[in-house]
Amino acid sequence: MDISQLIESINQVTSSGKLENVDPQQRTQLSEACDRLKRQCESPVDKTIKLLYSCHQAIAIRLAVDLKLFDAIVKRASESEDGRVRVGQLSEDVKADPKLVGRIMKFLVTLDILEQHTSDTYSTTRFTETYVSTSWMSGAVIFFTHMFLFVAKLPEYFEAKGWKNPDDIEDSPFNFALGSKTGYFGYMSSKPYYQNAFDTVMASPYRRDEKSWTDFFPVEEKLRVQSPSDVLLVDVGGGRGKDLLSFRERFPNLQGRLVLQDLSHVAETAEISSEIEAQVHNFFDEQPVKGAKAYYLRTVLHDWPDKQAVEILSRIREAMAPDSVVLIHEKAMPETNIPWMAAIGDMTMMTAFSAAERTKNEWEILLNKAGLNLTGFWKPDGTTAQQQVIIEGSFHSCKDC
Repeated sequence: MDISQLIESINQVTSSGKLENVDPQQRTQLSEACDRLKRQCESPVDKTIKLLYSCHQAIAIRLAVDLKLFDAIVKRASESEDGRVRVGQLSEDVKADPKLVGRIMKFLVTLDILEQHTSDTYSTTRFTETYVSTSWMSGAVIFFTHMFLFVAKLPEYFEAKGWKNPDDIEDSPFNFALGSKTGYFGYMSSKPYYQNAFDTVMASPYRRDEKSWTDFFPVEEKLRVQSPSDVLLVDVGGGRGKDLLSFRERFPNLQGRLVLQDLSHVAETAEISSEIEAQVHNFFDEQPVKGAKAYYLRTVLHDWPDKQAVEILSRIREAMAPDSVVLIHEKAMPETNIPWMAAIGDMTMMTAFSAAERTKNEWEILLNKAGLNLTGFWKPDGTTAQQQVIIEGSFHSCKDC
């Protein structure tokens, strides 16, 4: 196809409005195709500028989130006959300098989050409501932009540490940036604004795959107990219990007890049914539930370097019966061609915890160190490196572990 024809075709499609009704799978495929096209078109200068200025774009959204500006815009737009909002009104709503509010809104126009009509008149786009305070994405903006503070210290950290891969949680890039050994979770517990954002992201759809792990792991074949009084599944570090609730809804007739374990400030706020037992537990302590059929850990171990991850698994192994299994629900990174989102996740784990996203081989080594065998590796059909898998570990006798 001639380049001028390609440009004309793209212009026709993007101006027609037909893309708004594309199904999610096609939307993803189309977006990926556009990314490949853009990579071939952009110059080194274009690419560099885009990378360097991405922080400014995220911070502009963060400023509006902190001001609750999106809430004010959506409310004012719904009350306006023409759907338009004015800077003066909004500055009164959020109690901020109108010049500052106007500058933030002009920036949001460049991101297609707002549409500008006059120097002080704007209207919403399909993205505006995404960032109101009741949306989990506003929590994501707070959480991820906060991490910028610590990622930005990585060059200084590695220079000071001789460019060695971090593997000590007490000497993490996060602790280096903070100038203390408080640790990420300890720090977050003292900062309610950021703790709430973190909890919101952890419970968000962003953290959920399109397919549940119960869709591709043979639950009814692998997870069976002899009586209703036996423990079927322990969700270790299970947060507010969404995974166990989904499990019980999917398998209402599968007998056995379901136990949710987490720290007190999480377990005590869990939204669970009477069929699920909530238990306050620190996974570095002795596992109180002995001989459960399965111990399930979802996105727990990637928060810890190998030393602590082995400790967590070892406490579980000590409690396991010969027929118990450990189910690790995590990402398994490919050995080559890591997607950019997976790479960002790996850098985030490195920064916050001196931890990492692991490959299948690294998961097997970790299990072996804790006295467990890798006995199953389960993933949905057509899975990508950004989707999560189930790594199954079984008990074995190991004198040297």
